[in-house]
Amino acid sequence: MPIIKLLAIITFIYWIIMLWDTLQARKRMLSLPHAPPDAFAASSGHKLKPNPAMNQQELPLVSVVIAAKEEEASIVETVKHLLHQTYSRLEIIAVNDRSQDGTGRKLEELRKWSEGKENISIHLKIIHVTTLPAGWLGKNHALYQGYMQARGQYVLFTDADVLFQPNTIADAVHYMKANEVDHLTLAPNMIVNGFWLRAFVMYFFFTLSLYVRPWRSNIDSQHKHGMGIGAFNLLTRHAYEKIGTHEAFALRPDDDLVLGKRVKQAMLRQRLASGREHIAVEWYKSLGEAVRGLEKNLFSGFQYKLSLAFIGVLGQLIMFLFPFIALFIAGGWASWIYGLSILIMLFVYFRLVHSLTGIGGTEVLVFPLTVGLLCYIVVRSVWLTLRQDGIHWRGTYYSLNELRKMRR
Repeated sequence: MPIIKLLAIITFIYWIIMLWDTLQARKRMLSLPHAPPDAFAASSGHKLKPNPAMNQQELPLVSVVIAAKEEEASIVETVKHLLHQTYSRLEIIAVNDRSQDGTGRKLEELRKWSEGKENISIHLKIIHVTTLPAGWLGKNHALYQGYMQARGQYVLFTDADVLFQPNTIADAVHYMKANEVDHLTLAPNMIVNGFWLRAFVMYFFFTLSLYVRPWRSNIDSQHKHGMGIGAFNLLTRHAYEKIGTHEAFALRPDDDLVLGKRVKQAMLRQRLASGREHIAVEWYKSLGEAVRGLEKNLFSGFQYKLSLAFIGVLGQLIMFLFPFIALFIAGGWASWIYGLSILIMLFVYFRLVHSLTGIGGTEVLVFPLTVGLLCYIVVRSVWLTLRQDGIHWRGTYYSLNELRKMRR
């Protein structure tokens, strides 16, 4: 029993620290503001055209790069949303990454359709990748190929299932120029259907936030902790080239997080903001799909190190799950301490989840179960990676030896 009492004190101290950090984080959490109507241009129809009073060099060309592999169900909707952006100096580069379904055909049909519309002036270019060179993860290679064809002063990397509001890019570019930002990443509105999937997704983002503390990316004085979100990574061309492009992390499944980290390490100015009013994405369609998807790459978040994965799982079990058990077995003052730790934990959960996703509620009733599920996925991710001596990612096998070479 002495160990349970000692853990009670340690757990309470941990959650007090997390509470303090979360309250401090509120000062750092941002939302992407809407740009003034005349920020770039005078309105003409639904498009924003260059303001004659503005020097053309002040209105940067933005290159949107999308990697799509077996995305025929969502790619058309995503590109159509981009084609109807109000920001006029825009080019879209969609990269069909070795798709075996109808992705490539649908993109070509969409290109021909857009060229025949008078109200669409945005250029859509399609790149078809047929082979994957050694030393590259498919998505990273596709995004890099898109960049190689991009002409813009700004490059926006996004996914093939993201829905954009019409003013998203105009608002983002205005914010970056007004605040001299090198990299802007947006947290999307998460479309989550079903109680169990929502419970797990919310817990996953909660524990990920405590691990990476994404709000630290908005602190200009620190250059260690950065953040990137695959749904929206907008960089100046200079910033992207300074971090080494996707070549520098060609084999990282967590490329978006690594991109954000490298931006900060390069001492560039980064901003993470809520983009709930600007972009939306359905991360996974079911709980089973989420489990299968995460077990392929969660080990990469621990840099493929068994020691880090072990510490991560043990920490989850002790700090997040055990308080619910100890509440009934500890007895005396220790039970009260565990109870207080649970209350603080749930308060931190609601504050973080709501600030990041805008949702959070009844799913907290199954909080202990989601803790156990995440631990199971981490363990399974480690086991599968070691058993296969690598990972199978979107139809391609990557050896563990290759992956570990780029784990920095």
